[in-house]
Amino acid sequence: SESVEQARETLEELPAPLYKDIAVALHAGLVATRAEPSAARLEIVDFAKKMESQNLQYYDSPLFSSSSESPFAVTPVPPVFSESSPTVMGFEILNAAFDAAFAREPRLIAFGEDVGLLGDVNQGFHDMQKKYGILRVADTGIREATIMGQAIGMALRGLRPICEMQYLDYLIYALQIMSDDLSSLRWRTAGAQKAPVIIRTRGHRLVGIWHSGSQMAGILNLVHGMHVLVPRNMTQAAGFYNTLLKSDDPGLVIEVLNGYRHKERKPENIGEFTTPFGVPEIVRPGKDVTVVTYGALVRITLEAADMLSAVGIDIEVIDVQSLLPFDINGMIVESLKKTSRVLFLDEDMPGGATAYMMQQVLEVQKGYQYLDSPPRTLTAANHRPSYGADGNYYSKPNSESIFDAVYDLMKEQAPSRFPKIL
Repeated sequence: SESVEQARETLEELPAPLYKDIAVALHAGLVATRAEPSAARLEIVDFAKKMESQNLQYYDSPLFSSSSESPFAVTPVPPVFSESSPTVMGFEILNAAFDAAFAREPRLIAFGEDVGLLGDVNQGFHDMQKKYGILRVADTGIREATIMGQAIGMALRGLRPICEMQYLDYLIYALQIMSDDLSSLRWRTAGAQKAPVIIRTRGHRLVGIWHSGSQMAGILNLVHGMHVLVPRNMTQAAGFYNTLLKSDDPGLVIEVLNGYRHKERKPENIGEFTTPFGVPEIVRPGKDVTVVTYGALVRITLEAADMLSAVGIDIEVIDVQSLLPFDINGMIVESLKKTSRVLFLDEDMPGGATAYMMQQVLEVQKGYQYLDSPPRTLTAANHRPSYGADGNYYSKPNSESIFDAVYDLMKEQAPSRFPKIL
């Protein structure tokens, strides 16, 4: 055909055609001959597929480990509780987990602002410097970029660093190095190098513009090649640290900033249990609406679930637990098959990580086909968090706004049963 001939002539005119040029010509030829099956065309199809596969090996190498030390090769071990398991503050769970980690892993080093002498601002490393020494538990200056660079160097040399960024809002000063140097390392060296840095920080919700950040979409887009883990409590966080310390991938753990004083039961196997990556957890079963969230909002969503139950609405609350990777087994889609309605909820700005979660569930996992109502998102306001308890209430999702979002979904389906509130 004329199109095939034109593609051939264009290719022949190039003095040194690239693979890209050949791919463009092949695509043009295959489109032009799509209704003309022949043995020659089948040979071209086979050649095109082989060339694409070969070049993807060159230019699309894996972002994450596929070795025996991959976090996905770590056996999930649930936390074990007994009748005598004590109820303690959240920070005490982390403190015990880090103590066990230092005792079993001589290569482990923790450092960051106020990590050493103070034991970090929330006491996760309390008394660790006294017990394990100033070389293994150390303070640094106020320089996130330097902290990140030191961690990468240590990990490249075989140490296991936990570097602390005091608050999620301050992570921005380290993001350039996290993006350019750390998260891209395995991909750009085709797996020849690895730097299993563990970045510890805290965020989502407290008070004020610089201590309530949840800029998750920016982080997600910049650190592909690193696991982004968003535990709802300190037990889940401790399990993530245990998993990361058994693996050879870098990871970012974002603890819930206002969760250190919440009471949790202390597991009997504090240094052994692991939290798997990419596996959500149904924290409250339900049949009417699926609510997908993470971090500090899990507890608030459970409060809203009780309010909704009082008016006859039964929501299923799913904690995604990790954003990179995201729901690797399609658990959320299975929930949609039951509820046919979904609300994606977080503390990022509109169009942020809720849009990412929605794209993963509805497009990648094809969850759109099970919906009877348009998908909904509920996020923070399109500005940074305002100061004070009132500012926080009107800047971020709360039990009442979650109630209203779910109620509106049900009102569309049964307006007589769920009359307008406001």
